[in-house]
Amino acid sequence: MGCESAMKTGLLSSQWGVLVMLLSLWLPQSLSQQTTSPSPQQKNKLKFRLAGYPRKHNEGRIEVFYNEEWGTFCDDDFSLENAHVLCRHLGFISATGWTHSAKYGKGTGKIWLDNVQCRGSEKSITDCKSQGWGNSDCTHDEDAGVVCKDERLPGFVESNVIEQVEENRVEEIRLRPVVSSAKKRMPITEGIVEVKYKDGWAQICDDGWTPKNSHVICGMFGFPQERKANKNFYKLFAERQQNNYHLHSVACTGNEVHLSACPLQFYQANATRACEGGMPAVVSCVPGPQFSPGNSQKKKTKSTFRVRLKGGAKTGEGRVEVLKENEWGTVCDDRWNLLAASVVCRELGFGSAKEALTGARMGQGMGPVHMNEVQCSGQEKSIWNCQYKNVTTDDCQHVEDASVKCNTPYMGYKNSIRLSGGRSRYEGRMEVMTGVDGNGTEQWGLICGEGWGTKEAMVVCRQLGLGFANQGLQETWYWDGSNVTEMVMSGVKCTGNEMSLSYCQHHGSNINCKKTDTRFAAGVICSETASDLVLNAPLVQQTVYIEDRPLHMLYCAAEENCLSSSAAKANWPYGHRRLLRFSSQIHNIGRADFRPKAGRHSWLWHECHRHYHSMDIFTHYDILTLNGSKVAEGHKASFCLEDVECEEGIAKRYECANFGEQGITVGCWDLYRHDIDCQWIDITDIKPGNYIFQVVINPNFEVAESDFTNNAMKCNCKYDGHRIWFHNCHIGDAFSEEAEKRFEQYPGQNNKIS
Repeated sequence: MGCESAMKTGLLSSQWGVLVMLLSLWLPQSLSQQTTSPSPQQKNKLKFRLAGYPRKHNEGRIEVFYNEEWGTFCDDDFSLENAHVLCRHLGFISATGWTHSAKYGKGTGKIWLDNVQCRGSEKSITDCKSQGWGNSDCTHDEDAGVVCKDERLPGFVESNVIEQVEENRVEEIRLRPVVSSAKKRMPITEGIVEVKYKDGWAQICDDGWTPKNSHVICGMFGFPQERKANKNFYKLFAERQQNNYHLHSVACTGNEVHLSACPLQFYQANATRACEGGMPAVVSCVPGPQFSPGNSQKKKTKSTFRVRLKGGAKTGEGRVEVLKENEWGTVCDDRWNLLAASVVCRELGFGSAKEALTGARMGQGMGPVHMNEVQCSGQEKSIWNCQYKNVTTDDCQHVEDASVKCNTPYMGYKNSIRLSGGRSRYEGRMEVMTGVDGNGTEQWGLICGEGWGTKEAMVVCRQLGLGFANQGLQETWYWDGSNVTEMVMSGVKCTGNEMSLSYCQHHGSNINCKKTDTRFAAGVICSETASDLVLNAPLVQQTVYIEDRPLHMLYCAAEENCLSSSAAKANWPYGHRRLLRFSSQIHNIGRADFRPKAGRHSWLWHECHRHYHSMDIFTHYDILTLNGSKVAEGHKASFCLEDVECEEGIAKRYECANFGEQGITVGCWDLYRHDIDCQWIDITDIKPGNYIFQVVINPNFEVAESDFTNNAMKCNCKYDGHRIWFHNCHIGDAFSEEAEKRFEQYPGQNNKIS
């Protein structure tokens, strides 16, 4: 996995993708001041979308649907305040910028609004000043664009998710359990279906209710399947209640992702007898395996899925990857929609899809693109049962990787932990709830900071819905934000994949913490985005060779611990060391730049090589026996983290020269060539045989990433004492479990690389 050509290929200039995000809006206000008021019929049909090139989900040429025709905005007098209003129309919380002069390409049709002037707080673009609908002296060379902050408005649903029905709109829905024990158990899988109506909740008549309706409801609540409920029990309960019916009938096909997308029949206010002979609709759902009662997440079960999600911050979201011929690859976003996304979500044990995302929203994958133009009916058990096209050369690049956000069950995980003292909701000292006292007051305690790190912070940020971990902190004296002082948890150790801190290992009730002062309590800093480093495995296989290097040329390398321990006993400066050399090309395929944890003030100057180390250990290079024992190792500090090359259209940001900033920009890669010092493993002492060669980037998890499972690269290695052969070089999670087992049992290869 990690084909270099896939990363070097930029956006296809000939492809003008239009990412349409429609939001049907009811706009009751009239245009203020210089605007003219549209008719009531026209108001109902105002929609907004982003269009143009390059393809981005949150930026593009802004277009409005008015008077049965799509048109653009002129950039005259355009401002960030205008962009704020328009981004909220599109369901984002605000704008981060705007563009002029048709940066995203020229639109077609009308230029509907010109000289728009907003304050930024308006609820609608119609509340802003303008020349009026259709009054413009601009050409499409002046089409305006917006760049929206990648954060959704609470409760917002994209129109590629649901077409909004304004009158009698159904938005908030719940499953109300009636058995007291079911109310306390998470997740709630069964109950009476109720919809928010006015200031309370109303029921749906079950007359004509079908399993397809239940399928939609279960999908909304994060469950892949429905099951038959005991209606007799609920009928007895309903007869003792005063029901308030709002919906008379529901006719879902089963493929909808929200009840409001189904044909609905509402009761009229003057209806005399609601749901005669019926009862409130009841739904029972089957939870996915990871949410089933009794699942502690501690037992690792063998995965049989041929689809997985990568790069997402929350459970149930990520880039879609599929397994074909024992190799994981991505799905192209051409024709990617909610039907296909929901098939993926349900296949993985989640509910229906909330969003079907395009344009590598969850970061770009590496390696093959296996599927294109996926078309599902919505009934399939697996994405592999849907129609799709095999990807041919130049069909799709990783900038078009498809992603999903799935509905997941509410588990209440958020309520058991909190952050205190931070400057924003994304940071603070960790506090865990220990119980409730007799007065109903919640009791909270601290976590011992000893051993606390990035993986533990990843779990906390996921549990709180705050994205990715930026840092896990062992001291938090600067966040003395509450009167909580008691350490109640210690020895916390997580793999990083847990949905809740309670699933991580810890000391239990036996608190073992050497530093119990509150300033040594654990803390976290979370972030909406994170970097993701991946090594180009084919390049390693192409560049590996052996060099016998004289000792008199290795003084600097010895000073930086780049030779094996036996070199200290050598007869310096006579003799030589045998070095296994190769190139490392490290890509950042995440959604945030990779930056060293330490600031420039603490970087170490190495006089011998005359460079700064921003990270003491950036990569580990190891030769392992087939049973995993280490026989040789290379120590690689970060000589210099910088952007050596980038994908087309991305500018380099980091350069080491003149004590410059170090890092790797998203879409760029750093290259350590095979001919620089320490870019090797000293194999002087190893005997001929079959081995595994392994490279691990960021091995101590010093810098947070969205995915650590792809930080290791492995190759089969055969050494005969004079020559060396490499084969099957791949990223650690690029193969199926079966292929990985075959790799570990590999006897050798006659593909000579000298």
